[in-house]
Amino acid sequence: MKLEEPALTDWIGRSATLHDTVGATPVLALAATLDHPATAVTPGMALPPLWHWLYFLPMHRASEIGPDGHARRGGFLPPVPLPRRMWAGSQFAFLSPVRVGDQISRTSTIDGVTTKEGRSGTLVFVRVRHELHCNGAVEPALREFHDIVYREARRADDVEPPPRSAATGAPWQRSIMPDDVLLFRYSALTFNGHRIHYDRRYVTEVEGYPGLIVHGPLIATLLMDLLRRNLPEADVASFVFKWHPEFAPPYVAIMRGSELVVSFMTLAEMRQGALEANWGQRKCDVLEAYLADFSVLHSDSLLCSTWAVVRNESTRKGRQMGSA
Repeated sequence: MKLEEPALTDWIGRSATLHDTVGATPVLALAATLDHPATAVTPGMALPPLWHWLYFLPMHRASEIGPDGHARRGGFLPPVPLPRRMWAGSQFAFLSPVRVGDQISRTSTIDGVTTKEGRSGTLVFVRVRHELHCNGAVEPALREFHDIVYREARRADDVEPPPRSAATGAPWQRSIMPDDVLLFRYSALTFNGHRIHYDRRYVTEVEGYPGLIVHGPLIATLLMDLLRRNLPEADVASFVFKWHPEFAPPYVAIMRGSELVVSFMTLAEMRQGALEANWGQRKCDVLEAYLADFSVLHSDSLLCSTWAVVRNESTRKGRQMGSA
């Protein structure tokens, strides 16, 4: 399919700002959905990572909804003329806590639009940059890059790749059956009307998938929840997840058999962060036990040059990095 990409790229730079209040009821509802025991939610309590998705819900009128349950194309997002839409991945920088009771704002900007040809036909990727601010602060509490992929309609000869079993033997594992109730409850919590998550007839007969689709954000939330259950005092600085069956294996191959290293400056900053956060002894012991698997890379000319290249490349791409 030939798309007029210049028309789509006209959307780059468009922005919109929404405002909300971090209320307690969505927190209680998601905790119940994830099967956590009922606990009080009090003002000032920090949201777990990714629970900000409970806010800034898409309040489109019923007359504005398209046949797939999403808002019709051409508002804030570019009018991509491809029928199937999915969450392709996200990158997060958690810069400061978002707390119950906070007055929050989110500014969203179209950061990029690219067209690619894949095995299933034309793909259009739209990247949205979100910055979340709390209580009028100048600096964001959270920065997120959200990638959306649009795909052509399923063809008669298309074959979906077979499901693959998850790897076993990880230090932390939890088996979850994403049944219809879980998918419906998460859709309701995030006010997500996309029919691929709850309408079995639509997702199989119209979009051609073999069954209901688990929300990408739900999978990411469950991963963060696994961390929270096993290391409840962890402070998450960043997180990346991506929808692609071939994304993880290359990284596994790179990491397997490799030595874990951390630069002396990163080590110093981690310990400084623990001091600034007034961590107790137990939490510090957990950090040191984790760092025990790493070799410390001390400063030399090559390290300084490598850091300069990485930081310059990051700045060139619009992603500011702090001190080394």
